[in-house]
Amino acid sequence: MSLTNRILLGMLAGVLLGSLLNLIGHGSAVDGTLRTIIDDWLVGGVFDVIGRIFIASLKLLVVPLVFVSLVCGASSLGDSARMGPIAGKTLLFYLFTTAVAVTVALIVAVFIGPGSSVQLDSSATFVSTSPPPLKEVLVSIFPANPIKAMADGEMLQIIVFALLFGYALSRAGDAGQRMVAYFSDLEVVVMKMVGVLMAFAPYGVFALLARLFAEMGLGAILDLGAYFLTVLGLLIFHGTVTYGLILKSLTGLPPLVMMKKMRSVWAFAFSTASSGATLPITLRTVEKKLGVHNSVAGFTIPLGATINMDGTAIMQGVATVFIAQVYGFDLSMTSYITVILTATLASVGTAAVPGVGLITLAMVLEQAGLPVEGIALIIGVDRLLDMVRTMVNVTGDATASVVVAKSEGQFDEEVFFNPNADAYPESVVADAAAPSGA
Repeated sequence: MSLTNRILLGMLAGVLLGSLLNLIGHGSAVDGTLRTIIDDWLVGGVFDVIGRIFIASLKLLVVPLVFVSLVCGASSLGDSARMGPIAGKTLLFYLFTTAVAVTVALIVAVFIGPGSSVQLDSSATFVSTSPPPLKEVLVSIFPANPIKAMADGEMLQIIVFALLFGYALSRAGDAGQRMVAYFSDLEVVVMKMVGVLMAFAPYGVFALLARLFAEMGLGAILDLGAYFLTVLGLLIFHGTVTYGLILKSLTGLPPLVMMKKMRSVWAFAFSTASSGATLPITLRTVEKKLGVHNSVAGFTIPLGATINMDGTAIMQGVATVFIAQVYGFDLSMTSYITVILTATLASVGTAAVPGVGLITLAMVLEQAGLPVEGIALIIGVDRLLDMVRTMVNVTGDATASVVVAKSEGQFDEEVFFNPNADAYPESVVADAAAPSGA
């Protein structure tokens, strides 16, 4: 069985076991001892420890991988002066698809009316966190201390410093070339670390999903069925149809080929609900399986993991209509346009803020004149939808990388069409399972 199939099997097993434990743990006939074993020892113990170690291991690779990849990419493009066009195309792609996502979400939500039959829970409360001013966001992109930025995981600051460092290497003569060779070797080592980590992915994915569904269960979905299914349907449509049409129209490449190679990335994105934690797997897949040159992927993937939030934009569009219908507000055309602009610009303006999805939704609701407290109505299913919209976000990152690389001549079609490209993770598992000395 391939590694990707093992990861998918781990996902399925985690969902089934977690749902079963939720039913058992909340049953009236369950005694206190069994409930303690399930909640404290299994779900809150074994699954929690394995899942948290797995997430920490993924995050361990994010900063070194982003920095090394961007330095290599910027150094190779320094003399060609193509970094500007690549950055411009990438940013334009992310903003355009985000605007499309929230616009379609608003139209579909108005047509379906997911909140028209929901009874208002007057006890629902939500305390919003104010995002920083746009001026401060722009200033904070440039690091005063790059080492501190790496320690804190400030991705936009790391991107800026890596681009400047890589550009300087391309103009530093022989000394720069020696450093470029060092970073190229270092990138190979970091990529092998990613491959080693992927060998243990099925177990980490299983633990994460088993704990989530054991705590949440499936009942939360039924309570907000119309809202949940509307957002879920739009996420699937945007992740497959919209990106597929963009890829086909701008590159002529078959979307199905890319989708097949994204399965392992989707599994990581769904399990972690974090584009940042999935970044090492996304970058490896885009480079090794989709054929995007490092000079492009090293920039588009880290930037996308930071600012590309099409999935979140879809949630914001549907949630805005849902909350307006629940509270009995009639939104004007001006309000809808405001929602589109706010959600699109917020994808860049609040990129470095933790919990960005709910914070930007609070911004959108305030701009539309809707009560922020309405966010509490959808929190119950937001975690599961967050996992799906992360899958959409990483698909957008990969699509942007292929489109930009194809337009810049930094794309290898032979790798893209090779179904066996990047078989290294499979060999890692085989090597790990082989007897000592084999």
